[in-house]
Amino acid sequence: MESRVAKFRIGQVVKHRKFPFRGVIFDVDPVFANTEEWWLAIPADVRPSKDQPYYHLFAENAETEYVAYVSEQNLLPDDTGAPLRHPQVKDMFLRMPNGQYKMRGATAH
Repeated sequence: MESRVAKFRIGQVVKHRKFPFRGVIFDVDPVFANTEEWWLAIPADVRPSKDQPYYHLFAENAETEYVAYVSEQNLLPDDTGAPLRHPQVKDMFLRMPNGQYKMRGATAH
């Protein structure tokens, strides 16, 4: 499988193309890197290809917050500028005045 350059970046707010959720990207895999079981659980008629970037999101919908793993083909930029309420966002990112998120500097423990 040949990997492609990721279209989205860490800290970017995105929304799902088909489902009503949005989130901020906190990690990127150049190609699919989850389990075969996870991939096969996706209905075959909507199952995305493995040879594209996959994004780890701090995601939220109207009801809850969670971590999502989404293929590039199913994401669109979210330019609303609305803040995210996911509790882990503030641990990893600083929200900039323009509504974008910037990764916090590494901290020593």
